[in-house]
Amino acid sequence: MDAGAPGASRVAVTAEAASLLRRLTATHGPLMFHQSGGCCDGSSPMCYPVGMFRTGAGDVHLGALAVDGLDPIEVYMSAFQFEYWKYTHLTIDVVDGRGSGFSVEAPEGKRFLIRSRMLDETELEAFGLLPR
Repeated sequence: MDAGAPGASRVAVTAEAASLLRRLTATHGPLMFHQSGGCCDGSSPMCYPVGMFRTGAGDVHLGALAVDGLDPIEVYMSAFQFEYWKYTHLTIDVVDGRGSGFSVEAPEGKRFLIRSRMLDETELEAFGLLPR
């Protein structure tokens, strides 16, 4: 399932997270994110080399992160969790600290996290979420 809409985005990335993603891509190749649903590392965004984590019919494609110098980095979330988060915009950021051993940033002494905000009225309309 694709939760995108032309001209609107559900996902973004901070400059600091983008810088780390460039370094990680140089080491691991193309990357992708899956927003964890609470297992292992709470609700952290998990970053994997493309192909290491398989998405399927139970996942929603939220969009792609635009990072200068890299191919778009796809972001997914389980459909079940998306029902709770569909009214939010997610920004992937990075902080010092150790996250999950499953996510590629863990050995760097950093961890990705989500900063969220409610979608504004224009975004709600673009995603077909305004009440009729």
